[in-house]
Amino acid sequence: MAAQHQCDQNPKSFENYPVPLSPPLPAISKDIELSRAMSASSKPSLFSLSRTHVLLEDDWLIALNKPQGVYCETILASVRTLINDSDHESGEVGTQSKKTEFHLANRLDRDTSGVILVTKSHKVAAKLVKAFTDHKVRKTYIALCVGQAPKWKKLTIKSGHGRSKFGAWRVYATKDVGRILPGGSSVRDMETSFEVLSVNGDQCNEESSEVDIVVEEKSLIEFLGNKVEVLVRAYPRSGRTHQIRLHCQYLGIPVRGDVKYEGVYEWNGRVYDGHQLHAECLCFEHPVTGSPVVINAPLPLWATQG
Repeated sequence: MAAQHQCDQNPKSFENYPVPLSPPLPAISKDIELSRAMSASSKPSLFSLSRTHVLLEDDWLIALNKPQGVYCETILASVRTLINDSDHESGEVGTQSKKTEFHLANRLDRDTSGVILVTKSHKVAAKLVKAFTDHKVRKTYIALCVGQAPKWKKLTIKSGHGRSKFGAWRVYATKDVGRILPGGSSVRDMETSFEVLSVNGDQCNEESSEVDIVVEEKSLIEFLGNKVEVLVRAYPRSGRTHQIRLHCQYLGIPVRGDVKYEGVYEWNGRVYDGHQLHAECLCFEHPVTGSPVVINAPLPLWATQG
């Protein structure tokens, strides 16, 4: 086994692996991402949830509007304090949260804001996690991108998804789905539908047929002329890590502030502390009552301007 492991680390062995189609991480991203991560890591002692963050709560789950720049683990740690404070305000003895088994049913990237679900028992957590895994939870996101003006109104993109030999998440060709990657993982399928909402603040109202893209080669999009701001709504059909961010990069409209995937760090005289991606809505069947649940998170200011 040791000999095999050493062989796998031989650079020549990587020649047998599929080649990612999205570019390597930009050099600028390393220091900026480290700074953002350190800032977010310092927040657990400073950050606390309030009732204004609560979108929905019942006996089995609580839906929260996660702020940008906060790790999911910080949110989870803050839930117990929030419930305790609510118990005291209502005259309860404050023992509910001590008996409650809080779990994250879904996760958002550190700088992604929006709907996050926390369950109150192992049983409910298992049901919701399975619903996410089985793609029975419908999700929509809003992203503000900066790049080439799209020539499409609606688009569905299908590709592969996996890590590169250096560990970064990348786009792969669909023909490579199922192939083994360095480290033993494999390329998985990834699909997202997009709808353009506005370009430079002007609403996109024209009707056009939906474009389908099946990724088999590197993106050939070139930036011609000035970059524009593109507000899109994304409908992920799968649930891969950094999925929307990767597909936006491939389409030539990386998310503003997303330095890891070629998003602008400075734009119109302003420096961005994080990427502008928002988990707008979750729709699912309640894991206990079976009733349909629709949870919407208020849009951030950047998604409503113009």
